[in-house]
Amino acid sequence: MSSEILVTGAAGFAGSHLLDRLTAGGAALVAWHRPGGQPPRDVPGTRWEAVDLLDAAQVTHAIARLRPSAVYHCAGAAHVGRAWDSTEPTFAINVRGTHHLLQALERTGVDARVLVPSSALVYATSNAALDEHHPLVPSSPYGLSKLAQEMLAARTDGALAVTIPRPFNHFGPRQDPFFAASGFARRIADIEHGRWAPEISVGNLEARRDLTDVRDTVRAYQLILERGIPGRPYNVCTGHAIAIRELLDRLLARARVPITVKVDPSRYRPNDTPVLLGDPSRLRDELGWTPSIPFDQTLDDLLEYWRGRLQ
Repeated sequence: MSSEILVTGAAGFAGSHLLDRLTAGGAALVAWHRPGGQPPRDVPGTRWEAVDLLDAAQVTHAIARLRPSAVYHCAGAAHVGRAWDSTEPTFAINVRGTHHLLQALERTGVDARVLVPSSALVYATSNAALDEHHPLVPSSPYGLSKLAQEMLAARTDGALAVTIPRPFNHFGPRQDPFFAASGFARRIADIEHGRWAPEISVGNLEARRDLTDVRDTVRAYQLILERGIPGRPYNVCTGHAIAIRELLDRLLARARVPITVKVDPSRYRPNDTPVLLGDPSRLRDELGWTPSIPFDQTLDDLLEYWRGRLQ
């Protein structure tokens, strides 16, 4: 078997930070990205390959050739709001793509540990902190697609050691600006550079979210893959929720120019969840993970990332 580790979706937000973490530890990586484009960046110790997860034969051929020792399956549609308008593509990549990958690993007899990130949005809505026993009742197409991923992982019947993190909201440098924190930070940077009027349009600021730095999130992924019990879900969260209004206020306090805020009802999502708060006890008690990066540091790093992109 190859000693290489496979990361799918390696050009994405969490995937890119996972590459940084694993290569810093000396791992030899193969990073999959979507066909049709160039690898997004040069990462020492990483070999990029263009593989279409929706092409079952291509996935099987790539897995048979590579025979990885471990697989982090980070590829997938990640935006909750977009999934309402793009339901079919969301299910295609999240469900069919995952099926092709797991099927390829089983058919080729690759004895690899596998990590398939799910989502906190598989849970039924609640104002309380959610633990892993909370009922699984997704309220969005995205959440339903992630629950289907979990069900696919369970169908391996022990043939594969599939581990399942359930991340709550994570944020930090390189995040798509369609997500709230990154969108706010990019707009602030645009305004500071004189590229936008000093006003930010926002949707629902009252929603409260459990926010974890993406670098802490991928550290949890590594622990879960290496030491987690296969088939046993682990919440990845802080156990604290912050209102989007406070998140924005703390970013605005870092802005170099005055900025006003305008509420735009068209930015509200269908069935927007008022509170999404997790209980991280299982991950803490079984694997020793706790978040290590202060919230204010993440805000600083995120804002500096967007300021650097505009220079």
